[in-house]
Amino acid sequence: MLENLKNLFRYRVLVLSLVSRELKARYRGSVLGFFWSLLNPLLLLLVYSFVFSVVFHPARAEGIDPYALFLFCGILPWTWFSSSLLESATVLINNGNLIKKVLFPAEVFPVVSVLTNLVHFLLALPVLIFFLIYYHKPFTIYWLFFPLIVFVQLVFTLGLSLFISSLSVHFRDIRDLLGNLVTLWFFTTPIIYPAKWLPAKLRFLLDFNPMTHIMVSYQRTLFQGAMLPWKKMLVTFLVSLLVFYVGYFVFDRLRDSFAEEV
Repeated sequence: MLENLKNLFRYRVLVLSLVSRELKARYRGSVLGFFWSLLNPLLLLLVYSFVFSVVFHPARAEGIDPYALFLFCGILPWTWFSSSLLESATVLINNGNLIKKVLFPAEVFPVVSVLTNLVHFLLALPVLIFFLIYYHKPFTIYWLFFPLIVFVQLVFTLGLSLFISSLSVHFRDIRDLLGNLVTLWFFTTPIIYPAKWLPAKLRFLLDFNPMTHIMVSYQRTLFQGAMLPWKKMLVTFLVSLLVFYVGYFVFDRLRDSFAEEV
């Protein structure tokens, strides 16, 4: 596995080049181009603000003010996560011609997919920061932990993406199943509600979901300006390393069959 990682690192220029190509391709023909990376999250936040401030104001959201901004702190990283997983289910099949003809590691493609969505997440951050300032949310020293949270999510997402992309080559049904699983995962992760809203007897179930601790860390660091749950995040990081190892192991075992199956 270390040899594979070293080999992947040797192709870092290619990875960056493909990420750049993906970003350009996404906005090709668009008048506003990369500005959509700022405009899309801005419009999303405005919609949330309208829905949860004017149309619908959840009674239990008192004390989470503004609720739309709380929601936005979780929606942005979740979008990065879910988009990466969904794209990984088709990324090897869509690049079948390159896998057959070009001699570079196939794991480049799921890695590019995850990094491209990471760039979109980072491009949306100025919108989030602007509204945190607008609503007088505290900028504390705990913001320094933000890159660590991003890194843990990156490792976890890469591991799952490698796993899903390799299995999807052999089991095409995964593409259809994954969309429903991601939706279920979204609602079982404290993004649209804080964990304390759940009954105490069910709250422990959230601890088995690694995305719970990642999302709670974003909410505490960004929205509350408080310390992240570092013990749970440390465990989540170790779980993420394990997921990455298993994902890469499965990918490596199946890589010889990709050219034949795609």
